[in-house]
Amino acid sequence: MALSKKPVTGMRDILPEEMQIRDYVIGVIKETYGRFGFTSIETPCMENIANLTNKQGGDNEKLIFKVLKRGEKLNVAQAQEEEDVVDFGMRYDLTVPLVRYYSNNAAQLPSPFKALQIGNVWRADRPQRGRFRQFMQCDIDIFGEPSNLAEIELILATTTTLTKLGFKGFEIRINDRRILKAMAAYSGFPEEAYDNVFITLDKMDKIGLEGVRAELLENGFDGNTVDKYLELYQNLEKAEDGVAYLGEALSGVMEASVTEGLREIIDSVQATKEAGFETVFDPTLVRGMSYYTGTIFEIAIPEFGGSCGGGGRYDAMVGKFTGKEVPACGFSIGFERIILLLTESGFRVPDAPKRVAYLVEKGVEGQALCDVIAKAQEARAQGQQVLVARMNKNKKFQKEQLTAEGYGEFLEFYKEALKN
Repeated sequence: MALSKKPVTGMRDILPEEMQIRDYVIGVIKETYGRFGFTSIETPCMENIANLTNKQGGDNEKLIFKVLKRGEKLNVAQAQEEEDVVDFGMRYDLTVPLVRYYSNNAAQLPSPFKALQIGNVWRADRPQRGRFRQFMQCDIDIFGEPSNLAEIELILATTTTLTKLGFKGFEIRINDRRILKAMAAYSGFPEEAYDNVFITLDKMDKIGLEGVRAELLENGFDGNTVDKYLELYQNLEKAEDGVAYLGEALSGVMEASVTEGLREIIDSVQATKEAGFETVFDPTLVRGMSYYTGTIFEIAIPEFGGSCGGGGRYDAMVGKFTGKEVPACGFSIGFERIILLLTESGFRVPDAPKRVAYLVEKGVEGQALCDVIAKAQEARAQGQQVLVARMNKNKKFQKEQLTAEGYGEFLEFYKEALKN
């Protein structure tokens, strides 16, 4: 069988120019989040399949790359169900592995625990612009902090990072799953139908209010219930303060602390943020993961035309591993989409070291070669990035390639010249 040069569809090779940008962005992320007290951790790329299919990951659970049992454990002939042949899966996000990590190591970790995790995840998704089957995620999470301080810190750390990377004019859209559920309860939807209602609501920005109405009716929901539900959104468009309006309208089905907490988060971020972004209440924001229990948020960057990250509170998830609930909240940056925007904008890494190429003629060897390498080592010690390479026959093309990689100066070493 002939070997294939093509990478797996939806997974890709990364060339040096982009890798330099990725390394720079990771450096900014680690330095900035470190200033907010987040510490780096790492988890394995594979998890027990039961952890990944616990009905917490929404549609992502349909996209798991599953791993067959091996050796004597794999008995395809006698298998009746998938669990008979599958025991592990590639992680589809970093949250499930992080919760398992925390559940195992909580006794050795500080409280609250502020974690930073950067790593690849895998989803058997349909590849498209900014979306791949293997991609890097960058998450920060706080465990053990029940107050709104967690949300405020997560939002400020994330927005500070984006600002340092040069992004402006973006929005942090914020909502609360408890508000979504209260609106559905107020309108008369049965609790078991909430997720289906939210799936339709999540399309509001694409199909509009009338589109949402038509789809809910098509799904068999009562017309009066649908009208009562959408009337809340119509009134929100007229309200001067949407959070205050819902606090009053939903007072019979929702505690006042929900909207009071949301207002505290928004006001605190707005009062302490740097210029360049806005925090906006968005009552149509849903977030797909069913593990969210409270506040949810997303980053909307105009240049991308969609979400470039998000997160929220998931207080019940640790309890599924330990039997004891622990407050937890996280925010994930859309790392690949940010890299895409920076690359397409012609971004160049600032303060990069001077890059010099030493081109050595074939035949330069022995002490002469040692002298060239010693000269390169001295330049490296002074902070330059020095490439020592043999000179190609087509020197002009070689220089063009190196220029494209960022080399701005060339020193040429010839055998005859080095003899003198």
